[in-house]
Amino acid sequence: MHQIVRAETLHGAHLHHEHHWEWSWAPMAISFGVLLLLPVAFALKFVYQLQLPAIIAAGVGTPLVLAGISKWIYEGATQHSAISNVSPVGVGVFIIGEILIFLGLFASYWTLRLSVSAEAVWPPAGTPHLNLVLPLVMTAILVASSLTYHVAEERLDHDRKGAFLFWLTLSIALGATFLACTAYEYTHLFEEGFLPATNQFSAAFYSLTGFHGSHVLVGLASFVAIFLGMVFGRVHRNLVKVAGIYWHFVDIVWFFVASQVYFW
Repeated sequence: MHQIVRAETLHGAHLHHEHHWEWSWAPMAISFGVLLLLPVAFALKFVYQLQLPAIIAAGVGTPLVLAGISKWIYEGATQHSAISNVSPVGVGVFIIGEILIFLGLFASYWTLRLSVSAEAVWPPAGTPHLNLVLPLVMTAILVASSLTYHVAEERLDHDRKGAFLFWLTLSIALGATFLACTAYEYTHLFEEGFLPATNQFSAAFYSLTGFHGSHVLVGLASFVAIFLGMVFGRVHRNLVKVAGIYWHFVDIVWFFVASQVYFW
């Protein structure tokens, strides 16, 4: 049984704690889940035309990703950091990695778009008319959600729990509305036969908007975890801070996604 070692000195009391390793299965679950969802399931479906194995891979990968994210958020909400104030630095490093991933997707789209001659039609044949009002509405929704979350953080700084939960709820509602808009758009495009395999533009369109939508979903999951943690009195202020940093990042990325995909 581990015990805390306490040492008293002539100049004052000093506490010495045994070092211990903190471990979590969440990163491994997320990694394997993403591996099964992206390269494996997509390759089986769109490259090898093996629908059943693709469904199995996605069926295993999806719960792994969701379980890993849930576990990671729970740990962030309930466990004390091994190193104080490391969370903001960690999320900064994480966002840098996310920026590089998005840059890879954007670079692929830019290469595709710039390779089209001035005489060619873009988007290519098979692409239905995209509603250009909807992405503007979605942009306004995301900007509003960033503002409401900023207000929520200010209320928390003044220890106004009720006001914090109110503004956090608004942020959750706005984020969910954004995803509902995405689902609405996808549904209508699918009905018109515009699928990821329709043409080059459709592959880029669904990759960029879908990848961004997955980030919105993760942000919403963190908001829900914060809400529940605050209700039951088990949430760390650092989690509130890093969730806000992440959400603002997702908001900024949408400006690039919307401008490139819908208006270029």
